[in-house]
Amino acid sequence: MRRNDQRARAHPAYWAFLMHRLSGLGLALFLPIHFWALGQALHGAAALDGFLRATDRPLFKFAEWGLVVLLALHMTGGVRLLIIEFGSASNLRKDWIAGSLGFAAVVGMAFALSLFA
Repeated sequence: MRRNDQRARAHPAYWAFLMHRLSGLGLALFLPIHFWALGQALHGAAALDGFLRATDRPLFKFAEWGLVVLLALHMTGGVRLLIIEFGSASNLRKDWIAGSLGFAAVVGMAFALSLFA
């Protein structure tokens, strides 16, 4: 039986893979909550308005920011995978990993600034 090499976990590609996988899990966990919130509209305007009033709390604003960061991370991880699959320049992988994480951070910060503006 072969043991996993711990050196592979220090490689930037491993961390990009892990961020893509974890952001996908986070988005999958969000979907049932999102569908439940949309389902409140089926119970009438009062139920939906009550839910929307609850979303004005800081905890929901923080969760919304986290959702945008998860979306940005997952999207850039997916683009990175497409580039690796269909691209021929393997030397650019580290640059794309760093660019993907930077893009996700910029999107998250821009959204956080829009919450307080």
